[in-house]
Amino acid sequence: MNLNSIPAFQDNYIWVLSDEQGKCLIVDPGEAAPVLKAIEENAWQPVAILLTHHHDDHTGGVKALLARYPDLIVYGPQETAGKGTTKIVHEGDAVVILGHEFSVIATPGHTLGHLSYFSFPYLFCGDTMFSAGCGRLFEGTPAQMYQSFQKLNQLPEETLICCAHEYTLSNLTFSVAILPEDMHLTQYYREVKELRAKNQKTLPSNLKKERQINLFLRVNDIDLINKINTETTLQHPEERFAWLRAKKDSF
Repeated sequence: MNLNSIPAFQDNYIWVLSDEQGKCLIVDPGEAAPVLKAIEENAWQPVAILLTHHHDDHTGGVKALLARYPDLIVYGPQETAGKGTTKIVHEGDAVVILGHEFSVIATPGHTLGHLSYFSFPYLFCGDTMFSAGCGRLFEGTPAQMYQSFQKLNQLPEETLICCAHEYTLSNLTFSVAILPEDMHLTQYYREVKELRAKNQKTLPSNLKKERQINLFLRVNDIDLINKINTETTLQHPEERFAWLRAKKDSF
């Protein structure tokens, strides 16, 4: 399978997996025009769409793509029912596309019905886990997002984190402000700053790297706990996760 990313809007990525015959799977097409352009340029034959959640920057292109390719199967959570989804899926379901089985994982937090899809090594996690960060909590709670992170952290370290936004630099800017002496953070911050200065993408990341540079995966890390303890004492990892998310919201 070949992994491709199509830039959309200001900082979205629409992911496409294609096989050797040119058949392809599209993930979270927020707008149709760049997808249709890529389909034409690569001579792809789209067969399915995966939707992670209901926000328009992830679903806005679905109906135009269906109008062009009416045989597309559009998989998504219940909250995408009015967005063009043709098959509602739930946690524990297995979706077979292009001969590959995708596990459906419930990852609430950003929205209540948010789903992620995993077929090794690809994880399409929408707006749940970003490189060096996590999605904003529009509908869910910090505890829900913490539990979603715990699920995703059970995947193999080689898992490719195919998230939906190029937020890595801003996330690392925040992380370095929290732990300015952390070598993993400061080194990767410099690397990402150089990449973005050249307008190069930082995605996909991988879970091994995220375990080093994503503070939301490091809520049991002693350095982070010590930092939090300079302001307050929080006994539970869910509370530390919530503290971190609140800090990011106001950063």
